[in-house]
Amino acid sequence: MPFFVLPFPVIDPVAVNLGPLPLRWYALAYIGGFILGWVGLRFLVGKDEFWAQTQPRPTQEGVDDLLVNAALGVIIGGRLGHVLIYDPSFYLAHPLEILQTWKGGMAFHGGLIGALVGMWLFARSRALPFLTIADLCAAVAPVGLFFGRLANFIKPEMWGRPTDVSWAMVFPPAGSDPRHPSQLYEAGLEGVALFLLLAFAVKSGALKRPGLVTGLFGIGYGAARIFCEFFREPDPVQEALPGGLTMGMVLSLPLVLIGAAILLLSLRRRSAPA
Repeated sequence: MPFFVLPFPVIDPVAVNLGPLPLRWYALAYIGGFILGWVGLRFLVGKDEFWAQTQPRPTQEGVDDLLVNAALGVIIGGRLGHVLIYDPSFYLAHPLEILQTWKGGMAFHGGLIGALVGMWLFARSRALPFLTIADLCAAVAPVGLFFGRLANFIKPEMWGRPTDVSWAMVFPPAGSDPRHPSQLYEAGLEGVALFLLLAFAVKSGALKRPGLVTGLFGIGYGAARIFCEFFREPDPVQEALPGGLTMGMVLSLPLVLIGAAILLLSLRRRSAPA
């Protein structure tokens, strides 16, 4: 037992009641992430210095449709990913629970697949390079990840393993053991640190090499998620695997490998013509 334990700041999961409709922090996290992502996308496509002169990219008006496609992919894919990967037997017995997203249960890897499908459909409809669209979305994705991890902390869910560090917290639903606030670790690494890395890359001209930002995102997110899994308490039924591995580690390793491959291919290619 650590000498000093931080109290968990119990927060009402409902941020505000709009008449009979409760607006939860979980929903606000997604809304905030999408709005700031939309602002970021419009900023990026509007900065000529980030792009080669003849390089095709969406217009600022076209970004609106891109956001809708990506958002639908994230929500549908994230929920279906959680249902199919983590607890299919429960949802098969209780199908109406699939629609109750306010109770939590969104899988990042499912959301990523859904977002990729939405981005591919947008790129195809506008005859734009898919990797350019992927780069744009990857550059702003850490904003949504940051808000999502804060929502996990507020709920609370996805708490850490028992520990004796001085910043340990007792999460009421997890019992009396002090635990790592692993949601905040992920918010810092997958959100803030990854955003700064990608922002530096974009400012250095990474968008002129299609796939470079996407590759960096895959490596950065995958590595951060694997690292944080060592501190997060896995569900013993849904997430814990033999040898100390977790489902999050196994699903994130391919992201690192695919990201590295895309990064190397992007660096070997000539940059977009000036």
